[in-house]
Amino acid sequence: MTEDTTVAEPKRRTLLTTAAAAAGASAFVAASPPASAATGAAAEARLPGTVARLLAVPAAGRGAAWLRSALQIAVELELSTIPPYLCAWWSVKDRRSDAARLIRRVIDDEMFHLGVACNLLVAVGGRPRIRAGAPTYPGPLPGGVHPGLTVYLSGLSRTFVHDVMMAIEAPDVPLSSDRGTSPSVGDFYTAVLEGFRMSSPQLSTRGQLETRIGSDDLRPVSTLLDVERAIDVVREQGEGTGSSPADSFADDHPAHYYAFSEIYHGRQLRETDRGWTFTGSRVPFPETRPMARVPAHGWSRPPAPVGRLLHRFDTTYTTVLTSLDAAWAGGGLRAMGAAIHAMRGLEEPALHLMETRIPGRRSTYGPQFHALSY
Repeated sequence: MTEDTTVAEPKRRTLLTTAAAAAGASAFVAASPPASAATGAAAEARLPGTVARLLAVPAAGRGAAWLRSALQIAVELELSTIPPYLCAWWSVKDRRSDAARLIRRVIDDEMFHLGVACNLLVAVGGRPRIRAGAPTYPGPLPGGVHPGLTVYLSGLSRTFVHDVMMAIEAPDVPLSSDRGTSPSVGDFYTAVLEGFRMSSPQLSTRGQLETRIGSDDLRPVSTLLDVERAIDVVREQGEGTGSSPADSFADDHPAHYYAFSEIYHGRQLRETDRGWTFTGSRVPFPETRPMARVPAHGWSRPPAPVGRLLHRFDTTYTTVLTSLDAAWAGGGLRAMGAAIHAMRGLEEPALHLMETRIPGRRSTYGPQFHALSY
């Protein structure tokens, strides 16, 4: 079978467009629905704390309290993307490879997005609950976004790129007035911005952080223009992008969906007379450590050395989450520094796990990302 590598060029939409204006359809690289247990959109809408429930609130009711609820979901959404991407990155043996560099850039972006969501939440009088909001894998994305998608942890493979990484970052689709339609991440962030614009809440910079994350500068938000700029970058860089591959930022990097698509198709995106196609320079699929898919509830009865590695990893991961909580609860950059230091400590046990064969299998163990309860 010959794979169609053409991308129809979508019409550009910025975050300043309202959710209703998202009715202009966009076509993207075909990606079949991931093989997972689907959750009905109507059922999702009835669950408390879901994006669908928040979007059902009339515009007049979307004040500061609504924004705090929505932004806590944003914190959980951004956090939920980091563990699967870290597993994919750690599994790549050559960190100088194109695939490794693409994944690492996206990880940095997601950490920045998490910082933006936390700053926005603090600006409207909230406090991020990062450790309490830590995701469980395998499982859905927080808030009922992309229902039917099961996010799991695994080493890098084309299946993992397609069914998890590309599925998480899939660009937003047109909104529909149908009752069962599920919101995308792009719809969600558009609604959050509209909530800021309509309610004009008082914004406090107290407790917000200012630091450099990857190639981005995290800055406090003190005006509506700051909010617009921050959310616009998050949406256009990542999951909710509605832009063409031609629309790039100062670093000239494609949005996350297209970056992962290059890994999946093995070619860079290029504009041709047929539109955008994966016909550019090769993006060789890298040699990887064969980390198996982590089962529900984690590894069952692992050997004692593996159990010690898993506990060491999870203890360090819990320190990362606790330090991030402290950073936006008055601990500031000192607590953020502790979180970064602890995060660097995740790699060593992760690699040891990924190089330890599972008895009777060719694949290896990998981190579970279990937040511990003390």
